[in-house]
Amino acid sequence: MAIRSKEMAGKLDGREYGEEITKEEEQLAKENKLVVAFGASDDLMIFKGAIDDEISCYGVEKAYIDNGKVLENECLDHECPYFEETKEQAKRITASYEGDNNENGYAWQYQTDIPHETFDVLFEGKPYCKGIVFSLDDL
Repeated sequence: MAIRSKEMAGKLDGREYGEEITKEEEQLAKENKLVVAFGASDDLMIFKGAIDDEISCYGVEKAYIDNGKVLENECLDHECPYFEETKEQAKRITASYEGDNNENGYAWQYQTDIPHETFDVLFEGKPYCKGIVFSLDDL
């Protein structure tokens, strides 16, 4: 079944924390080259669908997407010229975790130049995360 970012975001909109996406929806997203990104706890950016990964982030962090995957700095504690060069060419997603301090009520929000659709994740019926859905075709 073909599905686009807007339709997937519509399916996910209004889900409760911990129930953001089903295994069937993950598979549907993967088959359609869609990536669903949302926050968990106070320190994780989760990717489901065409990318199945998570990165640690707290406060404001950037994820770099290149060749259909999340780039990771394998060099860890020292500068890696290859990583630095590759991330400059990659698409960026900035995650902002502000907990209850955000004036619009969302603990998690994302900013990116990648064309995307948004959906709301709720916690006990209140806004928690403004998740995004994008297509690998738009990278």
